[in-house]
Amino acid sequence: MKRPKLKKASKRMTCAKRFKIQKKVREHHRKLKKEAKKSGIRRKIKKDIGVPNSAPFKEEVLREAEERKQELEQLKEKNRLEKQKKRAEKRKKGKEESSEVTPAKKKKVKKAEKVKVQREKRAAVAKAKSSKKFRCSELNKVIEASDVILEVLDARDPMGCRCPQLEEAVLKHEGKKRLLFILNKIDLVPQNNLEKWVQCLQAQCPTFVFKSSIHIQDKTVLEKKQRVASGLVDYSRAGQSFGSDSLMQVLNLLASNQGTETMLKVGVVGFPNVGKSSIINTLKGIRACNAGVERGLTKCLQEVHISKKVKMIDSPAIVVAPSNSVYKLALRNLQVDDKDMNPLEAAKALLKQCDQQHINHTFHLQIMLHYNVPKYKNSLDFLTYFAKKRGFLQKGSLPNTEQAATLFLKDWTGAKLSYYSKVPETEGLPPYLTKAMVAEMQTGLDLDSIKTGNKQIIKCVHASKLSTNIAFNSKGLTDGILNVHQLPEEKHRQVEEAEEEEEDEDEEEEDEDDDIEETEEMEDTEEIQAPVSKQTKSQKTRKQKKGNIITASVNIDLLAARRDDDEAYDFSTDFV
Repeated sequence: MKRPKLKKASKRMTCAKRFKIQKKVREHHRKLKKEAKKSGIRRKIKKDIGVPNSAPFKEEVLREAEERKQELEQLKEKNRLEKQKKRAEKRKKGKEESSEVTPAKKKKVKKAEKVKVQREKRAAVAKAKSSKKFRCSELNKVIEASDVILEVLDARDPMGCRCPQLEEAVLKHEGKKRLLFILNKIDLVPQNNLEKWVQCLQAQCPTFVFKSSIHIQDKTVLEKKQRVASGLVDYSRAGQSFGSDSLMQVLNLLASNQGTETMLKVGVVGFPNVGKSSIINTLKGIRACNAGVERGLTKCLQEVHISKKVKMIDSPAIVVAPSNSVYKLALRNLQVDDKDMNPLEAAKALLKQCDQQHINHTFHLQIMLHYNVPKYKNSLDFLTYFAKKRGFLQKGSLPNTEQAATLFLKDWTGAKLSYYSKVPETEGLPPYLTKAMVAEMQTGLDLDSIKTGNKQIIKCVHASKLSTNIAFNSKGLTDGILNVHQLPEEKHRQVEEAEEEEEDEDEEEEDEDDDIEETEEMEDTEEIQAPVSKQTKSQKTRKQKKGNIITASVNIDLLAARRDDDEAYDFSTDFV
């Protein structure tokens, strides 16, 4: 009977049925033997007795039979060799036909080579553009070519987004270039805190408040498809922009006061992910520059014509000096995105001020409420809770703290997390800035109209509430590098990885050329040395991932404990 959900019927049957079939088969065979015996038919074939001794010429007959047998064997061997030869000729002919390059194959080979060369060129260009030297040179070009420099500051930490080396390089031109501050992302900070920061920065340089737009029209249909597929833009917040009218009014005024027929060149500079490209896209009305949540998307300078009088120049991010604190490097540097810095170290630096032993209890509670995690003792404890809540688990249901740290950093650098820094109590000018320079930068501008415009924008913007924001103390100005000679030597990881891959390929080719006996010996030795190699690999991973030493040790201990439990069970004994 065929059972449901089975392709074939089962061969199982009852014992009574099987015995009945066997009995019928025996009876059938007995009947056949009986009939064959009656008819005289025998199954056994009589054996050939050969040539009897009484036959004449017995030796000649046997000799002829032996010669005939040898002739048949020779003919059989000849036929076998001919078939083998034909097979070899056919194989050789097939190889020659496959080796012959047809015009279609030639086109395919040329196309593949061309694509390979183009990829290599693109990789080389991308590698050159991502280097710190290239970014420094492009930033210096933007400063030299611009008449007005817009330094974009994140409203959540304006003092940390200021670069003293950049401002000093602009002010060295003695009035030939203007410096303006733009406070971007003003919807992420409380209203009172924003007003205090505007008042503080206005005393040093003309300051504009700004909120970039998210819903910007794409230039082509292809760009729209690519943007939707990549998902770079965050649509979680409102798409309306603020501050573009007052900024364009001042830029048009400076362009008309310039007196020349040339356009006013405005350079937009700042640290990574402060919103430089988003400001240009908002003023232009279309997605002219590549912008997104990731840091360092802008690789080189790009000129965008805003109007007949104003032309803006987008620039790559300022290179952060390695002498800064780990906290500043985590927020302003591209080392985490370039995998030169462990995300666990960067997250630990940000969470260090949340620890109860170092900072007040209120800040600790704000982090707990925002991420909805229980009370934690240190940064590793917080990342463990955060990974479990988001479902970031490794093999063995262990929390992936590294993935949780990368997401935590994206929240702090992107436009998702609402936090604010306190305004410094002692307001003073930096050492490179004097009162004469401040007065010179304010000449030709209607400061009253700028202040009234900022107040109106601050009232119109739907600012975040003070209770939902996270407060922290700003660490001051962030040092940057503009001179190429001051850059430290970069470690090119891609080149090292390529060399390692080539070495692995060479080793594989050498192993293929060895004899079969050597490969068998290698397999035997590998089976013996397998546990030793696993231990060495785990030790290497511990040395390489210094930032994840604690989590790695926990994972290994748990897995080892499970392995010991499995080995402790003896299957040879019977338990009753």
